[in-house]
Amino acid sequence: MDFRFDLVSEYSSFFLKGTMLTIGLSIASILFGTILGLVIGLGKMMKNKFLAQPFAWYIVFFRGTPFLVQILLIHFAVVPVFLGKTNAIVAAILALSFCSAAYIAEIFRAGIQSIDRGQMEAARSLGMNHLQAMRYVILPQAFKRMIPPLGNEFIVLIKDSSLAALIAAPELMYWGRAMQGQYFRVWEPYLSAAAIYLLLTLSLSFLLSKLERRLATG
Repeated sequence: MDFRFDLVSEYSSFFLKGTMLTIGLSIASILFGTILGLVIGLGKMMKNKFLAQPFAWYIVFFRGTPFLVQILLIHFAVVPVFLGKTNAIVAAILALSFCSAAYIAEIFRAGIQSIDRGQMEAARSLGMNHLQAMRYVILPQAFKRMIPPLGNEFIVLIKDSSLAALIAAPELMYWGRAMQGQYFRVWEPYLSAAAIYLLLTLSLSFLLSKLERRLATG
């Protein structure tokens, strides 16, 4: 295999630009997806089945359809309705957030339901309302149990962000495809992109493992 390091060096500035956008897309999607996932997870747990049903349908739709279909629908159909024209970066953030929220909602639901019901009853007996009990008693305990699955979902989100290249969002994979198209080379652009994605996911795994250990000893 004739690996051309000079071509990688020539495209290094584009890879850096794409990596920064990939990180930005991932952080924004993780924040929005986590907030939306918490709301959807709590909504699905409501005792009123009529009110909980739309949240359940949301999860079924986004977990049961391919992410590629979702990002194309949002890019070509949803974003133009609100902005008048499409925007690849906005579409990528929305698609990643909406999709990850469906999985994060189930993680929150499972984490909350894993806490013994006596914890809620004890909090209510101390005079807390339901929201206060969830905020100060249930969620802090559940969060410790949710870190591993949440970490896995965040890693999947970083890798899924590569599909934003299909709608011309200039993230990491976009520049890898541009390099491949310019030089008709395969190893250099795709191995370089793979190495950067691996670095990003390993860094996130390291940070999450440190957070998990810190909470376990706290």
